[in-house]
Amino acid sequence: MMRVVAVAVLLILTGCSGLFHSNAPPEQVYYLQAHAPTPEGARPAQPGHLTSVRVGRPVPGPGLESSHIVLLESDRRMSFYKASRWPAALPDVVEELTTQVLRASGAWSDVQSSDSVFPSDYLLQIRIRRFDADYSSGAAERSGSAPEAHVVLDCTLGRRDGREVIATFAVEGAAAASANRLSNVVAAFEEATNVALSSLAAHAVDAAKASDQKVDKPVTSITR
Repeated sequence: MMRVVAVAVLLILTGCSGLFHSNAPPEQVYYLQAHAPTPEGARPAQPGHLTSVRVGRPVPGPGLESSHIVLLESDRRMSFYKASRWPAALPDVVEELTTQVLRASGAWSDVQSSDSVFPSDYLLQIRIRRFDADYSSGAAERSGSAPEAHVVLDCTLGRRDGREVIATFAVEGAAAASANRLSNVVAAFEEATNVALSSLAAHAVDAAKASDQKVDKPVTSITR
């Protein structure tokens, strides 16, 4: 009886050991780096204007709410790269990169993220319309050629005081991957993202400056 029990236990342990073995490839996590805006995209606010901005958590478009690295194929198919992802959900990634770029521009007295408890003069809301590697060209899909990364962001800038919308604009960036390898595709994503965010920084500064000038401009008195 003891031999039977020992053999049974050995078989169970042998079978259970297979539960901890997987042939699936290890998951790779890719991150993007924010670049300082170009001189044209970093127009500082006028001296004496101490304006602050808060970046709200971006709203993802359909299929863009997760950490998947999304790709587009022909026939309107959306998919993602297996065993690879961004370090966080895409809205969190875009928020962090936007915050870094606005801070690097030097145009704001303070730039806050969505979880900040401090008040700010302006609120920037972003909707992520596109953030994908585009393989939708039939020829590209058949030949296995490199995709093009696309980033499109719809932006709304408003004053927190009175909840007044002062500007709405869209920014975009595109970059072709140098090879059909994920590391090259991620590099294209980084380039496209920074092009879009550099444009976002310029638009936001211009809108805030125009709004500040409008508020500070004295009202002409009317005499009879």
